[in-house]
Parts: sequence; C-alpha cells; structure tokens
Amino acid sequence: MNSKEQSVITDISLAPEGHLKIGWADAHMPVLNRIKEQFAREQPFKGLKVAISLHLEAKTAYLAKVIQAGGAQVAITGSNPLSTQDDVCAALVEDGITVFAKYNPDPVEYKQLMVQTLETKPDLIIDDGGDLVTILHSERKDLLAQVRGGAEETTTGILRLKAMEKDGTLQFPMIAVNDAFCKYLFDNRYGTGQSVWDGINRTTNLVVAGKTVVVAGYGWCGKGVAKRAQGLGANVVVTEVDPIKAVEAYMDGFRVMTMRDAARIGDFFVTVTGNRDIIRKEHYEVMKDGAILSNAGHFDVEVNKPELEEMAVSSRTVRRNIEEYVLKDGRKFYILAEGRLVNLAAGDGHPAEIMDMTFALQALSLKYVNEQYKAIGTKVVNVPYELDEQVARYKLESLGLTIDSLSEEQVRYLESWQEH
Repeated sequence: MNSKEQSVITDISLAPEGHLKIGWADAHMPVLNRIKEQFAREQPFKGLKVAISLHLEAKTAYLAKVIQAGGAQVAITGSNPLSTQDDVCAALVEDGITVFAKYNPDPVEYKQLMVQTLETKPDLIIDDGGDLVTILHSERKDLLAQVRGGAEETTTGILRLKAMEKDGTLQFPMIAVNDAFCKYLFDNRYGTGQSVWDGINRTTNLVVAGKTVVVAGYGWCGKGVAKRAQGLGANVVVTEVDPIKAVEAYMDGFRVMTMRDAARIGDFFVTVTGNRDIIRKEHYEVMKDGAILSNAGHFDVEVNKPELEEMAVSSRTVRRNIEEYVLKDGRKFYILAEGRLVNLAAGDGHPAEIMDMTFALQALSLKYVNEQYKAIGTKVVNVPYELDEQVARYKLESLGLTIDSLSEEQVRYLESWQEH
C-alpha cells in the first residue's frame, strides 16, 4: 500500500497550498538544506522506517522530507490537535510520506492517529512531548523490539523520558534535543518569544503596550516571552518556584511575585512551565475582569480549564481561538486556543530560520542514534557537542559570517597549567 492509500488526512485536494508553505520554509532553512544534500548522498536511513510526532506544519514537513531524502520510509502525525495544518498534510502525502493527522480531531481519533503512525513499525522515532514513546511503553509494547532509538524535542518530553529511565522502564535510547545549546538558546528563547506574541496578537488584535503581562516560568522559553513582552511595551511580572530563576528575572528587570498576587493585576497571562495547574481556582477568584489567559507549555494542563468551567455561569466562542467565560459576579475571562500551545494552535509556530537549527539537530541526532544505539543503551543522552557545534557553524556560514580560530600557541596555553 502506498502513502496515499495508507494515509489518514482531511483532503488531498488541499495539497497545492501546502506545497507553497513547505516551499517557503525550504527557502528559509539553509542549514537543513545542507543536511538534506548530505543525507541524499550518504543515505543514512536506507531501508529504515521513521515515525515522527511533531507540530505538523510547513517547517516540520520539510524536516520529514529531509529524513526521507536520507532513504527512510517516513510516517508522521501531529503532536497537538490544533497545530496540524491540513494543506501541509496533503502536500506530504503527494510527496510520498505517510500521514496520519487532521486539524482538530476529537481526543479518541487524535490518539488513534498516533497509534496508526506507530503501527508502521518504525526503526527510529522523533517525538514531541513523549507521546509516541509513552504509547510504545504502555499500550503497544508489541512494537518496542524493532525501535532502535529516537530524539525528543521538548522539555516536557525529556522530563517524561527521564522519569522512565529512572524507573527502569525505558527500552531504547533517546537523544534530548531540547537540551542542546542550538535548541534552547535560540528555539526556546527567540523562537518561543516571537511566536507566542505572534499568536496572541493575531488572535486578540489588542494592544500590549501599557498592559501587565504575567509570565509563569522563567526557563529559556519564559525568558523569551518576557523579553518580547517588554519589547512590546508591557509591564512584565514573572512568577517562579525556583529561587535562582526568580533572582535572574529580578536582575533582568522584571517584577517577581507569587501567582496569587500577580493574578490580581495581570491583563495577559502566559504559562511556560511544563507543569499543571499553574493558574487555578484560587487565582480566578481574584483576577480582573477581562483577563486573557494563554499557555505556551506543551500540554493543555497549565491553565486549569475544568475549575474555570465549574465557576462560570456561561461560556462561548467570541472570536476564533478565544473562549469567553462569564462568572457569577459578571467578570469575564478569555482563554486562547483552548489552553493549548498558543504559538502553534493560534499561530504558525517559530520562525523558519529558528527551526532551521532545531530541525538540523533533530536530523543529525537521529543519524547519530541510529549509528550508536547499541553503545548508548536504554538511556536519555544529550546531543553530542560536536553536532551542536556543526549546526552553529553551518548557521554562521549561511549568514555569511566568519569567526576567529585559536592558534596552536593559544590551544597549548589553555591546556597547560604551567604557561603564564
């Protein structure tokens, strides 16, 4: 059965628009283009099957085509029901990639699409949030034996993987792509910072300048969100549970307080923690009328919707990707994109130039784990530094930039304790 016959998508006739989107991404991802040429020559995945679960939009589609160029049979699904773009899915099917994804499927179908992706019996996987790995280790253990290893995209996924490793349940090696320098320094910080506000601004069409923005979590994603909010003229408040990050936020010029206190003054809220129930009933009780709530963490559990629904006397969709909740006292709160990733569910995600580096790391990490899976064992490991450095050098070259290199004398000086 070919990819078109096997795939489960919304409408193959949408492919022309999808091809245009993928072409735009291709034109702005020079590092990934270079790796595609390398893979086409070397065929590192010849004869292998690769399953991918990522936010299924144009940049992800191009990564899938790069893996395909390396000789792999590729099957792909989405990692969020609201970030899948049906036209991109159709274009991939026309390009010979098997796709199991639709925009906004119900929860049962969404899960089934992931299972169908795994039923292609992959040798390697690229995961986002740990969903494929979790299904393999719980519901579909029959498919575990063939998997050599994979790469994980997000902080949330790595937390789940490390918990599995600690419990002794992880059955194959996974590369923690999120922890690579060329991922979190650029993707998490600059990518999240820009794309979150792109999603919020295009969805609400409201001014940010002069408003109070509450950012929950000051990891690399939170740093980016806070900095961009500041650049838009907002008064930024950061909430944290880590005292070191809280001091860092303070030193970076932001107000630091508890969510209970921040809830009273916030106009916009963005959660970026990777944890659940960051905004909950006790915060809704004191929030201002008109507060806008959004999430940029992987799962839709950071803003507690069930508790808000219990408190509300009515709810309705007032604009695409905006749900209004009215409380007994007349206050109205607004949740963007159902509490899912606002930058992808209500936007196009990170800029192509940013994902160029992240997806280059994914491609090279998948090649690495395929070559080294027996030596690595059943562990979560970091991206080798030489791959991180390779991506950075490719990026500099694509920008037309050159940097200095150490002389032999300088290397000798740095490696010796006797020279002065």
